[in-house]
Amino acid sequence: MRYSSLRLSSASLQRRALSGARGRYSAFRPAARSVAPPRCRPNSTLAIQKEKVETFSGGRDLHVRDIPASSTPAFALSPLQQYYKLVDSGVLRPDDHQVRIIQKLQRLHDELIEYTPPIISHTPSSTSLLSRLFTGQLAASPIVPPEQMLKGLYLYGDVGTGKTMLMDLFYNTLPAHITKKRRVHFHAFMIDVHKRIHAMKAKLGHRGGDPIPPVARDLAKEAYVLCFDEFQVTDIADAMILRQLFEKLLHFGVVCVITSNRHPDELYKNGIQRSSFIPCIELLKEHFEVTDLDSGTDYRRIPRTLSHVYYDPLTPENKAEVDKLFRAFTSDPSDPAIPNRKLHTWGREIVVPESSSTVAKFGFLDLCGKPMSAADYIEITKNFGTIFVTDVPKMGLGQKDMARRFITFIDACYESKTKLFVSSEVPIYQIFSDDPNAKTGEISDHMRSVMDDLGLSSDMVGSSSMFTGDEELFAFARCCSRLVQMGSKEWAETAGAR
Repeated sequence: MRYSSLRLSSASLQRRALSGARGRYSAFRPAARSVAPPRCRPNSTLAIQKEKVETFSGGRDLHVRDIPASSTPAFALSPLQQYYKLVDSGVLRPDDHQVRIIQKLQRLHDELIEYTPPIISHTPSSTSLLSRLFTGQLAASPIVPPEQMLKGLYLYGDVGTGKTMLMDLFYNTLPAHITKKRRVHFHAFMIDVHKRIHAMKAKLGHRGGDPIPPVARDLAKEAYVLCFDEFQVTDIADAMILRQLFEKLLHFGVVCVITSNRHPDELYKNGIQRSSFIPCIELLKEHFEVTDLDSGTDYRRIPRTLSHVYYDPLTPENKAEVDKLFRAFTSDPSDPAIPNRKLHTWGREIVVPESSSTVAKFGFLDLCGKPMSAADYIEITKNFGTIFVTDVPKMGLGQKDMARRFITFIDACYESKTKLFVSSEVPIYQIFSDDPNAKTGEISDHMRSVMDDLGLSSDMVGSSSMFTGDEELFAFARCCSRLVQMGSKEWAETAGAR
């Protein structure tokens, strides 16, 4: 039986995991093929083929937005069983280090099977003084004693270490009876939290009151398993909220799994009033099992077949090709492309120059030449599964604001699994380059370190002095890595579904 490992008992699976997935997996090697590429794929999120997506969701994308409970099959395998199934089928490479990480996911999975979350009462809707006092007492009092809290997981590692794949593996193997769950990119979660806080302040009225405890209560009522992808703190408003928010969520019995590119001690480093954020860091280290995902294997370095989605330079021929593709994607007579469609978010209006209900086309200046925010880009990618961006220029220090917006836009496309087509002045990986033809010796040590971490050559990316600080360099590195992955055949085959 091909998936004989699925019939193993839980104890057998644990013994098998503890042995480092040796035995028949130790001899596993991707076979060389003359016609088709090997089925064995890198263990990063983006390299998971459509086969894996179908295994989890019947073909629907599971990588970005809040995944509704109904998307989990009635019968779900455990994390270890699902991992071995993906290895057996050739979707994932066997990796001893990842087996050890998945053991931790398995531990939490098994604890959640027996876990009974506390019953959380409704927050009174009245705004009277008595009601608000009662609400404050009710929201502030801990429901789950610290010794009874389940220890969450905090998984951190650099780009390409498989964080999102592991998050999806855990979320989609949660027991079927756990229906109150949420899997969300952390940036989108904080936008939601700020909206809830704003609404709660309005509800409390002019006499005021602390809005965070009732917001945490509402979040805990909706989901007692929360999975956050790409946890990072760059904004003082978020930093000031998070300690109290996490503390209240844990007291209400919420169990969290978090992925991040940084160890908790490195969060909000050099941020304004960081001393006020230190208690949140200590809370994370106390109530979460902090685990480094770095196994020494960089899955980004494994070659992938590229798809033709990026067009340069800005010639009439390339413009005609991009226009032709856009017409093909919007050829349905029942859903034609219309000009100036309007979207609304946070009370603001976003004008989409040309779009059908699922496909949009923007000029670069329409998208990044205006004061757009992450919330705007999330709204755009939520509405359109395929986006065309035309006339992207090579950017220097004079266009740093536009460069930052473009990076934020690419992050939103990546997280929502958007199919992307781009026409640009220079190759897309060189749009931030001062000198695309720079030789290795002319690149700063800092930039050379970033290029080496990305697995990209200097000939491909060029030299740039635009990004200097640690946060900027990481955002730049992540953008370059994601652009490469979003131009791959694997991405083209699985992206764009809504």
